[in-house]
Amino acid sequence: MQTASIQWIGEEKFAATSPSGHAITIDSDRASNKAPGPMELVLMALGACTATDVVSILKKKRQKLEALEVLCSGERASKPPTVWIKLEILYRLRGALDEAAVKHAIELSEKKYCSVSAMLQKTATLTWRHEILPRAE
Repeated sequence: MQTASIQWIGEEKFAATSPSGHAITIDSDRASNKAPGPMELVLMALGACTATDVVSILKKKRQKLEALEVLCSGERASKPPTVWIKLEILYRLRGALDEAAVKHAIELSEKKYCSVSAMLQKTATLTWRHEILPRAE
């Protein structure tokens, strides 16, 4: 079993330490906004999870990825618990990339590998799209 430690440091701020020992500050007060809030971290985790998959899969497919940006946008329920109910993931890729290979990598992440999206699909509708940008000169 893995354990995260969350220590209250005043107001609505917390020092969180991951099971692997990495620490971040979390601020649940969106007015003070001194650190990401818990639900923002969920969006960031979704982006990082699927980005990891896509980079790994494209590497295995011998695609020449130069850059990847994943934008995760979402809408939350209007009443508590205000879970994510609608999420859109936009992949912006750059490199010598085959369209079919990119689509397949994203599909594998969506349907098989991304554990964060698998959890979020229990409460949210997820949509996935991508843009292959011109190669850098």
